[in-house]
Amino acid sequence: MVENFDFSLGSFASQHSSLNHSYICAQILRQLLQDKTLEPLPFVTLALEEGITPDISVFEEQEIAPNFFHDFTQIKILPHLAIEVLTASQSLQVRLDRANRLLFHGVPIVWIVEAWSKSVFEITRERQQLFHQTIINSGGIAVDFAKVFRSKEIG
Repeated sequence: MVENFDFSLGSFASQHSSLNHSYICAQILRQLLQDKTLEPLPFVTLALEEGITPDISVFEEQEIAPNFFHDFTQIKILPHLAIEVLTASQSLQVRLDRANRLLFHGVPIVWIVEAWSKSVFEITRERQQLFHQTIINSGGIAVDFAKVFRSKEIG
C-alpha cells in the first residue's frame, strides 16, 4: 500500500525511478567512471539519520573496498560529492531539504540536477551556484552536463 512509503524522503521515488531519471544517472555515471581515482556508486545508503540515499555518491576509489562475504545496507564513509537527480515527477524542495541534511552531516558538495531546465544546482556550506549545460568541476570531480543533456535521436 502507498501508506507504507515516506514520500518526503523519496523512498518510493528512489525505488521506482523514471526513464529520464535513470538516463541522466547513467550519463553522469558514464563520465565519472572515466576517472579511475573515483568510485561513483548509485543508490548507496549513507549511515546518517535514518539513512539517506543520494542518487549517486562519489567517493575516492581507495575508500571503497567491498566484502563479498558480508554486505552492508548503510555505509559510514561520507562521499566527497552527492548527486540528486530531479525529474518532473519529483519535488525540488524535497531534494533541497535532503541536500541541506547531507551538508549538515559533512558531505562537502551536493549537486541537484534538474532535468526540465537542464540545470545543476551546486550547493556547499559556503555557496550556492546554478549552472546550465556546462562542465562543472567541484573538488576535482568533473562532469560535462552539455553531454548529459544532449538530445538523442532514436531510429
